[in-house]
Amino acid sequence: MELKATTVLAVLRDGKGAIGSDGQVTLGTTVVKSGAVKVRTLFGGRVLAGFAGGVADALTLFEKFEGHLERYRGNLRRATIEMAREWRSDRILRRLEAMLVVMDAREIFTVSGNGDVLEGDGGIAAVGSGSPYALASARTLMRHTDLPAATICREALGVAAEICIYTNDNITVLEMEGEE
Repeated sequence: MELKATTVLAVLRDGKGAIGSDGQVTLGTTVVKSGAVKVRTLFGGRVLAGFAGGVADALTLFEKFEGHLERYRGNLRRATIEMAREWRSDRILRRLEAMLVVMDAREIFTVSGNGDVLEGDGGIAAVGSGSPYALASARTLMRHTDLPAATICREALGVAAEICIYTNDNITVLEMEGEE
């Protein structure tokens, strides 16, 4: 699924996590909103999530995913797998056009309606049209700096905004600290 509407990036480093996105909403070739918030906290702040794709579809998926988090007592891996299974097999849900990035203080996953559950490589995951640029930037910053997760997230999204026409520089970043 190719989504040309946003960039979402999640980064884990040193027991801290950050997820961020740009704020651009595009309808065809027109920018209809520049300050949308596409990331949120779930499960009492212990899980961060972001989406690329249709807003109504993503909000439906967030609600379903939060139900799975509750059912599995915050076990991100299990909730993510069950969410992907339900999304893929449900006649109505599988028509939803969105992708999710979900994370806790230990893991990051990308989830799609095709049943894909992909674990973030090296503590980084990205979705959306600007994701290749944000991912490359974040990987470089992780390898060659000691910057914290939130700074890496913000800087990498800024690079994506300079390159991808579907990504703007109105960036929202949410942070999470690991459990002691």
